[in-house]
Amino acid sequence: MGFTRAELESFRDAVIDDLMPEHPLLVFVGINPGLWTAATNTPFAHPGNRFYPALAAAGVIPRVPAFAEGFTDDDRRLFLDRGIGISNLVRRATVRADELTRAELRAGAERLEADAVRWRPRVVAVVGLTAYRLGFGRPRAVQGRQDERIADAELWVVPNPSGLNAHDTIATLAEAYAGPARAAGVLPALG
Repeated sequence: MGFTRAELESFRDAVIDDLMPEHPLLVFVGINPGLWTAATNTPFAHPGNRFYPALAAAGVIPRVPAFAEGFTDDDRRLFLDRGIGISNLVRRATVRADELTRAELRAGAERLEADAVRWRPRVVAVVGLTAYRLGFGRPRAVQGRQDERIADAELWVVPNPSGLNAHDTIATLAEAYAGPARAAGVLPALG
């Protein structure tokens, strides 16, 4: 599946559905949908995105779904049956996350707090340190488990899997994503 530039541009500002089980254990929260994600209604769908390969490498999911073409029902079940949800801090699609305003990120953080109360997950993992710092007003935050909680959930910040974040590899992303998955009980704790 491919899209022309004009086809992708037609999805600017579109909103995609959350992928959310009834009782999530772990919710990954992306910054905002890209145009490819909006076109396929599939989180982290750009073909160069390393989110799903990293989750599979960490053992969070058993296989890499065909995400760039859009999730099948079986792909969605892969997450829902494990208690894994995926949402976004800001709902509107853009080409790049740096098109978002600080006010949008702050409003997204407030909405996420309200959503977390409703979802009641064990762990929320924000995918992107800069977006977390701006949205939550934590300019000195570092990756990993945060001291604060969101609703009653543990709050983690993990690296952005975009190809634009070149210093992380699938292996380092897998290691980072395994932490919140262990904390949520999706992966077994280290012995």
